[in-house]
Amino acid sequence: MSERLTGRAPVAVIGAGSIGVAFALVFARAGHLVVLSDPDAGRRSAVTGEVASRLEALQRHGLLSEAPEVILERISTTASMATAVTGAVLVQECIPELLELKREIFAELDVLAAPDAILASSSSALTAGAIAAGLPGAARILVAHPGNPPYLIPVIELVPASATSAQTLEAARIMYSAAGLSPVVVHGEPEGFVFNRLQGAVLREAYALVRDGVASVEDIDTVVREGLGRRWCFMGPFETVDLNTRGGIESHAAKMGPAYARMGAERGQSDPWYPELVAEVAAQRRAVLPLDQWEERVAWRDEELMKRLNHTTKDSHE
Repeated sequence: MSERLTGRAPVAVIGAGSIGVAFALVFARAGHLVVLSDPDAGRRSAVTGEVASRLEALQRHGLLSEAPEVILERISTTASMATAVTGAVLVQECIPELLELKREIFAELDVLAAPDAILASSSSALTAGAIAAGLPGAARILVAHPGNPPYLIPVIELVPASATSAQTLEAARIMYSAAGLSPVVVHGEPEGFVFNRLQGAVLREAYALVRDGVASVEDIDTVVREGLGRRWCFMGPFETVDLNTRGGIESHAAKMGPAYARMGAERGQSDPWYPELVAEVAAQRRAVLPLDQWEERVAWRDEELMKRLNHTTKDSHE
């Protein structure tokens, strides 16, 4: 199947809401023929205009390698789910977040789609295990949760169930990577996966800080926008603290771990950074960045911050 995963292999998108339209754009921009299915005639008729508008914006910012009309020609719509999935190597479900509705749709897809087609749900919280329970084709079902919108935020979480085959997971990874997305594999089907658990942790603390009178909503947004966000737009939290402290992440954990533990305890959390956990995180960081390259990477960080500061300053003066 691997030879079918790239190029113009057909892709089906089920549901023509905002995420469905966005996924259609992602795959069409990558060269795939896309058939978007929705029973609502109004939604189907809106697809062309919505995609065209997004393509025009992408072109304006120099983010297309082809003319918008060429990409748009690769997208068609249909009321028939059976028609949409004919020949598709990937079926991307984008219907509302209702378990029974998703189970009903996947039961149909399991019958209609080709036996080797990947069946992926865009679910934000419902798990593949719950969606695929009892289906004969459970081995080819997984969650592929995107950032929103996926044509601008490339991360996509691949969340297999225990029944999902390794072949399906690898085929999905190849397919999404070839379409320009950045897949990460999430193990164990935790509620909220990784994206929403990280986002939720920040939101919970932000709400608590407002509740406690520590800072206003706008001031908290300023701290994230002008502080944390400046780094997080090109580094993750582990790389951030690894580069913040000479000696790397082990040194950071030794210096700041107790304070973070106290902050967590204030919120009723007990998630200390045990030495074994710190050692595991440090080992993974050192595999990516040996300590003898730390100074060079810090200089890279500062260059990236200056690029973005220069860009922001120019924008504010225009």
